[in-house]
Amino acid sequence: MEASGDWRRSVKVIVDYDACEANAICAGLVPEVFEVDDEDNLHIKLDVIPASLADSVRHAVRSCPKAALSIEE
Repeated sequence: MEASGDWRRSVKVIVDYDACEANAICAGLVPEVFEVDDEDNLHIKLDVIPASLADSVRHAVRSCPKAALSIEE
């Protein structure tokens, strides 16, 4: 089995802004992807998450206390 990482697919993050309370847990876990601004608005910095960050983003999605994040594979 190859260890190249090519087997991992990129993903897209979906935010339910009605549920999001901008707790910034996701931003603390993966600041390359998630950002909370001074007005407590969550921003996704990348339209498509590269495979190299996909596992970290999945962890951040599972860690959201309001379940406001989901992943589109």
